[in-house]
Amino acid sequence: MSSDLLVAKGIEVTYGGGPSLLGRLPGVRVLHGIDIRIGRGETVGIVGESGSGKTTLGRALLRLVDVSSGQITFDGRDITHMPDREMRPLRRRMQMIFQDPMASLNPRHSIRRILSEPLFLHGIATSRDAAEKLVRQMLDRVTLPAVMLDRNPHELSGGQRQRIGIARAALMRPDFVLADEIVSGLDVSTQAQVLNLLKALCREMGLSMAFISHDLSVIRAVCDRVYVMRFGKVVEEGPCEKVFANPQSDYTRTLLDAIPLPEIDRDWLTRGQASDMAAAS
Repeated sequence: MSSDLLVAKGIEVTYGGGPSLLGRLPGVRVLHGIDIRIGRGETVGIVGESGSGKTTLGRALLRLVDVSSGQITFDGRDITHMPDREMRPLRRRMQMIFQDPMASLNPRHSIRRILSEPLFLHGIATSRDAAEKLVRQMLDRVTLPAVMLDRNPHELSGGQRQRIGIARAALMRPDFVLADEIVSGLDVSTQAQVLNLLKALCREMGLSMAFISHDLSVIRAVCDRVYVMRFGKVVEEGPCEKVFANPQSDYTRTLLDAIPLPEIDRDWLTRGQASDMAAAS
């Protein structure tokens, strides 16, 4: 069995274009021949400034965006142009945690319903009692009280909503998770709590993860390897420590120089975890 769970080769994505009254209009190419691989149990960072194409790449990997060229394989299967009926069983294994949980959580539904419905949809639970048990166990795992189940998303804080997003993805027992800028709107302390939770779940469940961010400190704290993107292309990739210590691309050096601190704080996430433990004791 290959050590890589998800592999993309020569991925191109083009938006727009097609026939019109004036003839065939050209599309706008957003990704230009991207190669990326994500190993089993590995966390890979995808970093770049706004407009670099990193979110489009993430959505293409999940088949939420159609590719115009290239190939995507998941667990050895070519899913590039796989029909929806064949993709449906794989959806449970490929989950996404969104940047804005308020936009991805139905505001009219309770947290109980938001977490329970996917369990029935994918056949993980077949009774309300079974679903309730799984939901309560997961809510406890993401350190939220059971009283949250009867609340709606707008009654939760940003950090709590993001934990619900993580819980919803983890309940599907996925093999791969895409996390798209999931801590960008949170304060530093809450960021540390959410990232420590996500790291622990990945370790416990053996998850592979693509972590999209513009924050190099977060990428370094969470990821094993990193892909640096600019204008829809990968300009550098490799183990985080190597890329951060000795960047080969001028663009990577520019990103590192743009960090407000003189050097990346290696221990901020660890300190956040210690604060969590102190607060809980």
